Amino acid sequence: MICNIVGARPNFIKMAPVVHEINRRGIPQLFLHTGQHYDPKMSTIFFNELDMPRPDFYLGIGSGTHAEQTARVMEKFEKVCNNQHIDLVVVAGDVNSTLACALTASKVNIPVAHVESGLRSFDRRMPEEINRILTDHISDLLFVTEESGQENLRREGIAEKKIHFVGNTMIDTLQTHLNRAVKSHPWSQYKLEAGSYVLVTLHRPANVDDPEVLREILSAIDVIGNAHPVLFPVHPRTQRQIKKIGFQIKNTQFMEPLGYLDFLGLMARSKCVLTDSGGIQEETTALSVPCITIRENTERPVTLDKGTNHLAGMEKANILDVFNKAIKKDYAGIMPELWDGHAAQRICDVIEDWISNGKQRC
Repeated sequence: MICNIVGARPNFIKMAPVVHEINRRGIPQLFLHTGQHYDPKMSTIFFNELDMPRPDFYLGIGSGTHAEQTARVMEKFEKVCNNQHIDLVVVAGDVNSTLACALTASKVNIPVAHVESGLRSFDRRMPEEINRILTDHISDLLFVTEESGQENLRREGIAEKKIHFVGNTMIDTLQTHLNRAVKSHPWSQYKLEAGSYVLVTLHRPANVDDPEVLREILSAIDVIGNAHPVLFPVHPRTQRQIKKIGFQIKNTQFMEPLGYLDFLGLMARSKCVLTDSGGIQEETTALSVPCITIRENTERPVTLDKGTNHLAGMEKANILDVFNKAIKKDYAGIMPELWDGHAAQRICDVIEDWISNGKQRC
């Protein structure tokens, strides 16, 4: 019995192809949603668009501090572990639900598999970095998306037999849904032409919780809006902070968070994307769309080396300089190794091999 875990928006995209492939192979599975993201625009619409099954368990965790969320997930998930015969818990990414479920399973001696292992920003001020490191070190099967992940895990002393370079399940999902997303022409509802607009996302606490940093970023977006139409689906956290500082941006269309298909269609036909999201750095690389990452670092170096990603920091002048240079480049779109739409199949091959070898903790 495989227990697949989702908790927040990025998890749904990463786990959808794994859930579907496990179902296709007839491997018994439980599907659990912690409820870390619970707003319909951040959760329910993804289940519908990605054709994911209804969860067998919904923990209803909701919002809270990192400690509150992690503790509530652990308390509720432990009851599931104790009442169900689970042979393997599969978690993805780096959100609080990821670490909480991995830690809980490990403590009750259930093996853990981590989808998207080994990524490192080397910035431990980021809560996600702590979640990544700890989850990797208590996992038994580590599924890696890029070569840097393998190097990081080896450097940290992870046993080679645990590490499996399988590719990127987010790209599996993107390739499955891209045609449908583009055919709907989501840009037309904003009276825009394909390739004419800039798409913005912003949600990380380091960017939105500090008023001075947020003003600097918004000022840069405001200048970009003078030359290019800007679309800005606003994360609830970011929306609250923008209202708090009272910053007014001209020439930008704000909107509620979008579903996966609408956002993918907009991203695929944008002139450029400004973001602080890790997953979007990967998706824009797969789409050959310039990406300006509003951070000082990235845990996805392959998007810098072989993709379309550019680090810009959080200062207005540097963001504008990087943006103006990036949109003039021609991107051939060199796809990173194994980003071929078959990562979930390779993950399930490893899981089936692990089952056939006795399901022992590694």
